[in-house]
Amino acid sequence: MTPSTLEQHDTELRDHVAADVPWQTVVWDDPVNLMTYVTYVFRSYFGFPREKAEHLMMQVHTEGRAVVASGRREQMEHHVQAMHSYGLQATVSRAET
Repeated sequence: MTPSTLEQHDTELRDHVAADVPWQTVVWDDPVNLMTYVTYVFRSYFGFPREKAEHLMMQVHTEGRAVVASGRREQMEHHVQAMHSYGLQATVSRAET
């Protein structure tokens, strides 16, 4: 059974809207990486100034997580892969609206 044209249009529209919803890269606290290393990763990969990198690192350390980037899903997935390559735990999530 094939979907009607209207159903197909609704699905395509829903997929398009979902792709445009802002996404986030979230870095999670872990018991392995030193705070100085996490700061280094944020500065070297994202190009954050020292103060911002240290603020985000402290947020990871004290709150257990920090949003380090937001934007299109593909870009956030790329950031997550990069964080994994540095040995950090990271995930992609939808931005809260």
